[in-house]
Amino acid sequence: MQEHNNLFEVSDQNFESQVLQSELPVLIDFWAEWCPHCKVLAPNYARLSDTYAGAVRFATLNADDNPDVPTRFGVQGLPTLLLFASGNLVARIVGPHPTRLQQRIEQALSQSGLSQAIR
Repeated sequence: MQEHNNLFEVSDQNFESQVLQSELPVLIDFWAEWCPHCKVLAPNYARLSDTYAGAVRFATLNADDNPDVPTRFGVQGLPTLLLFASGNLVARIVGPHPTRLQQRIEQALSQSGLSQAIR
C-alpha cells in the first residue's frame, strides 16, 4: 500500500489543534468501516492528497470512533467531506462520486475563495 504523506487521521481529541488551528486549509473525509461508498472513495481521496500537498491538508475521521466532531458539524451521511480554512467550515461535499472527486474539491475551493490562494 502506498504511503501518502499529506494524509493524516483526525480524532475528537486532536481536531482543534490539527484542523481549526491549521495554517493550511484542511479537507476531512468522514467515513466508517461499514460504509461501502467510503471504501470506494478512499483510494482517490488518498491519491488527491498528494496532488494538493503543500496547499491543502487531507485528513480522515472515523465517524463511529469519533462521534463528537461529526455531530458538531451536522454530518449525517457518509462519506461527507468538510473543508476548513482559518478555523472555519467553508465547504461541504456530501456523497461525492469517486470519479468526480477532484472536480468537487476544485468547486469547493473556488466557491470558498481558496482556489487562488493555493495556486
